[in-house]
Amino acid sequence: MSPLSPAAVPGADDDGTLAALALSGREDAYRALMARHRDAVYQLVRAQIDDGDAALDVTQESFIAAFAHLDRYDPARPFRFWIMRIAINKARDWRRRRKVRSFFSRARPMDEGLQVSDIAPGQEQQVAARQELARTRCAIAALPENLRSVLLLRTIEGMSQTDVAALLGLSAKAVETRLYRARMKLTESLRV
Repeated sequence: MSPLSPAAVPGADDDGTLAALALSGREDAYRALMARHRDAVYQLVRAQIDDGDAALDVTQESFIAAFAHLDRYDPARPFRFWIMRIAINKARDWRRRRKVRSFFSRARPMDEGLQVSDIAPGQEQQVAARQELARTRCAIAALPENLRSVLLLRTIEGMSQTDVAALLGLSAKAVETRLYRARMKLTESLRV
């Protein structure tokens, strides 16, 4: 099945119209909203969660939650901001659950040792790049939530400072300050 465009839903030029059609029972409007925003939501969630499969699950949970409470969406505001806020909260919940699971998993002895794969010559650069990426993701994940969200929305999503401020309910100056602090902490942790 090909992704739906807004044109696939007659009379739906914007997200507010799609939301109204979805609330009236039009399944194609739900699909069109999801098709329009799922990639951006997944990218945001993936940047916050260092597990691609879990990021897909959290993205799906975000849309399920959004569609279950679509009547709370204000069509005067961008749907993208609304669904991104839900996704940020779902990713935060997932990280909390992972911390609890991690605590309990460390209480048990490991059954299997680590297996080291044979790295063929020429792959050192790929391995180094993957390690640096993993190190950077860990450093981003270690940032406090208020700094991490601003950093991801501004740099990964490419949202403007004004849009980030509107999405998170902050002033533009607060976004600027948090972004500065996030970059400083990230630089500091990656120096080690």
